[in-house]
Amino acid sequence: MHTISVRWFRWLSSSILAIIMVFSAGAQTTDYPTKPIKIVVTFPPGGSSDAIVRILSTRLNDKLGQALVIDNRPGAGGNIGLSAVAKAAPDGYTLGVGAAGGLTANSSLYPQMPFDVAKDFSPITMLAAIPFVLVGHPSVPADNMQQLIALAKSQPGKIAIGHGGNGTAMHLSTALFTQMADLKLIEVPYRGSGPAAMDALSGQIQLSMTDLAAALPHIKAGKLKAFAVTSPKRLSNLPDVPTLAESGLAGYDATGWFGLVAPVGTSPQIIQRLHTEFAAALNDESLKAQMRQNGMEPIVTSVEGFEAYIKSETQKWAKVIRQANIKLN
Repeated sequence: MHTISVRWFRWLSSSILAIIMVFSAGAQTTDYPTKPIKIVVTFPPGGSSDAIVRILSTRLNDKLGQALVIDNRPGAGGNIGLSAVAKAAPDGYTLGVGAAGGLTANSSLYPQMPFDVAKDFSPITMLAAIPFVLVGHPSVPADNMQQLIALAKSQPGKIAIGHGGNGTAMHLSTALFTQMADLKLIEVPYRGSGPAAMDALSGQIQLSMTDLAAALPHIKAGKLKAFAVTSPKRLSNLPDVPTLAESGLAGYDATGWFGLVAPVGTSPQIIQRLHTEFAAALNDESLKAQMRQNGMEPIVTSVEGFEAYIKSETQKWAKVIRQANIKLN
């Protein structure tokens, strides 16, 4: 009888403890957040991903009741920062802003990865697209994309095109362009989009695949020719510049982008709270205007939509990378 009483008491105690833990976890989720949220940005300060968080924080700090604190961890195409997010506690207090490279292409570019995107992250939402524009020095004897392609075909291996660095979204956008147009160009990698745009501006190279923020002032001033944009739709900042898809490369779609992820295991309630607040901020017209002034196009996706997009982009760029034989150490 005594043994039965002891077993019953142990069972009752463990049941009560389990109930307390469930209610405690629920209370923590309901109260979330109760302290600042660290946002790991996978690029140095001053870049587009850094700007996105700073712009969004002007609204989100009030809505969440806690500050968003940026932790810049650049390196290895985003792998260093995303690795830190993957290893963080799944409590909603460490999030990551990953780019197209780190969340999709890097798995095909690097022989070894410190994380598995599909297994180590919980997608929350896309944040913004960074459209690229194919520009040229005014001396390039072509006035539209069709003429440019014809010119490049007539001079295989003689026309130089710059991009933002090996393995970057601009590099992959360039590779997709040359593959679809069947061109042989001299590809020149730079350390960022700014230097690539400046060398096209000075005539050191004929063409450059660069981001909108780096090229727009020079396009407006007539110092660079804008042949086409890489996005599937024309840009509000360059309404007269066609897309590459419109210019004879049907189906071409290549933009840089940033998205918000959490460590896998983060509760669905926290993921939904973050999605709701970030989506509301991204739909705010004044914040949209700020982002567009910085060369970014705000985008909101569902959690499921972002997850599906990561999978499809991973497959797409794996094929481009294999065909172009791009490898990084």
